[in-house]
Amino acid sequence: MTPTLLISPAGGHRGTRIGGWATLREGDGVLAWYGALLLALMLPAALALAVDGTLVHGTPAWAKPLKFLASLGLFAWTTAWLATLLTPAQRRSALWRGTVWTLVACSTLELAYIAAMASQGQGSHFNFSTPWHVRAYLLMGAGAMALTATQVVLAALLWQQRRTLPAGARPWHTVVITGLVLTFVLGAGAGALLSNVQPPAGIGLPLLGWHLTGGDLRPAHFLGLHAQQLVPLGALLLPRAAWRPALAVYVLLWVGAMAMGLHGAVFTPPPVG
Repeated sequence: MTPTLLISPAGGHRGTRIGGWATLREGDGVLAWYGALLLALMLPAALALAVDGTLVHGTPAWAKPLKFLASLGLFAWTTAWLATLLTPAQRRSALWRGTVWTLVACSTLELAYIAAMASQGQGSHFNFSTPWHVRAYLLMGAGAMALTATQVVLAALLWQQRRTLPAGARPWHTVVITGLVLTFVLGAGAGALLSNVQPPAGIGLPLLGWHLTGGDLRPAHFLGLHAQQLVPLGALLLPRAAWRPALAVYVLLWVGAMAMGLHGAVFTPPPVG
């Protein structure tokens, strides 16, 4: 496998060392290999997208599995990358091992269901055609909530270290913790609403499929879920004086995306009973 260059957070903020595959494995070997597997599976998903012209709600059936493989693969890799900030004892702890396998299990179940529905030319989300599909959709939603909650566990473990950290390392830890907490608060918040708001049908933005004319909460969900990556990345690229203003702008973007998504939203909650 060709190493991918990453900035390892283990060295603080400025002057961080450059790492790659070894850095991911140092953070967590299970997540490193799992993320690599998901990204590799994008190839057969892309081939299925190319040869299967089935449409679901006006979009190619295999577009959703392809996007979710990319998103969850990067999610696993980013979690492994940030886990390099944990102490070796923390990475060996039962709490962290359970967190890792929760991420793997929830991601795998969600991807398996999405791919299975795509192979049958059906939608995975808002598919209430049978009681089984309703239960599967609710279970997928619970799994997505547990998936984002893994980032809160990582944030809590990092917070435990603050008293023993050198003063120069604390700002970077604060940035990472903030991104992890926002992943849960904003990502799960938008996701909980998104599970009851069916996006508009038809083809939206290229690759993403979003509709920016209202009624689509997926942009807000994206900003929330990927705060795990985007908040630390912004801190690495911006001068320290710009961190707080940039974070405020980021949250305001999420609020705007939520407002846009709720405007004209069509609420389609799962049937009860």
